[in-house]
Amino acid sequence: MTEITNSENITTGRQTIHEKKKKFVVCGGGSSAHTLIPLLQDSIFDVSIYTSKPDKWQREITVEQHDTNGNIVRTITGGLKTATDNPQEVIPTADYIVLCMPVHQYRVCLNNIAQYIDKEKTVFVGTIYGQGGFNWMIDEIKHKYKINNIVSFAFGLLPWICRIIEYGHIGITYGPKKLNYAACNPKSYFKQLNEELFDPITYRWFGVGHTMQSDNFLSLTLSVDNQIIHTSRCYGLYKVYGQTWDKKEDVPMFYKDYDQTSADLLMNLDIDYSKIRKRIIEKYPYKNFEYMLDYLALERFSYQTHNTDIIESFVNSQTLTSIATPVVQNNCGKWEIDRNHRFFLDDIYYGVCIAKWIAEKMEIEVPTIDNILHWAQQIRNEKIIDNENKLMLDSPDIYSVYKSGIPYYYGYNKYEDIID
Repeated sequence: MTEITNSENITTGRQTIHEKKKKFVVCGGGSSAHTLIPLLQDSIFDVSIYTSKPDKWQREITVEQHDTNGNIVRTITGGLKTATDNPQEVIPTADYIVLCMPVHQYRVCLNNIAQYIDKEKTVFVGTIYGQGGFNWMIDEIKHKYKINNIVSFAFGLLPWICRIIEYGHIGITYGPKKLNYAACNPKSYFKQLNEELFDPITYRWFGVGHTMQSDNFLSLTLSVDNQIIHTSRCYGLYKVYGQTWDKKEDVPMFYKDYDQTSADLLMNLDIDYSKIRKRIIEKYPYKNFEYMLDYLALERFSYQTHNTDIIESFVNSQTLTSIATPVVQNNCGKWEIDRNHRFFLDDIYYGVCIAKWIAEKMEIEVPTIDNILHWAQQIRNEKIIDNENKLMLDSPDIYSVYKSGIPYYYGYNKYEDIID
């Protein structure tokens, strides 16, 4: 454990500020952590971090807010009380636990910390990005570790576009989505979450970024954000350029060089997802799925824009054009898509595979999902989907512990089981 608190207590009345503050634990050191921690400055929380690299975290974390031209608008600095790689040192006292890491690591983390969660008080456990069935993950640890006092929550969209300048010290944000949405269970805790966390890390600083309440986590799980953007773009690059590039400088930028092939794939993948969303809405007309949106509708909602064209939504984005395509150099010296990047580990196994399972249970044909899964298993040399376009649920490439978020691996056998 690295103790990085200020030993000075400021007394107010009969209690110190330290005694009044709730304990907030950030799990993971992703780019969102480098924005979240500074934005919790002067909040109701004492902030600590549980991370595999505690020695790399500074006592003070700064986020630079940049405008669309890359100019620094302002800097915000927040303090860390503790950085540790031992969950037992911070989780037992936690009032809030928030995951800031790739989606495919959520279940690993939750199972590492669950035994240390205080069972005698209400503990809020959530994630900064709610793809992949976060409520199923929480139900998994509730049952396994007999925890009944968790309030779970998840954002539908990452609240801000954010990057890391210096790990454990400095991050960048371009500000928040103009609107976002989040789900929580029990639903009655949304007002408290909004007042204590959601607005304080968006609207308080930026004057925009209010969070709306989603009635269910399924709308987040069937989000048309990363899981369709990343996978369709990677597949589109493969279709246009093949599997490798001779030189790294030949590799197109991920968004700046976005092309019609990728746009068509995204649109067709979104159509597959829309078939699933439409069928769910038809079968459950009494449930509220207002945030189960298609790609452009979600983009217009979150950014309050009027985009009607997929390519335009990417190439005209001032905050996305600097993002490079994730590539690695192979044994032949050529450059290829990084098959171990989160674009695969998150967006295939905790994204497209989940949608495919629901489609199978609902007997919906999803040809673009099928094509992407066939391509992904080829790239990764794995077995995910068979020649009849059925998920290979008995394949170790997807049933290995925590490898995939397919509902079947939580014990769900029909689509009715996942309707929250």
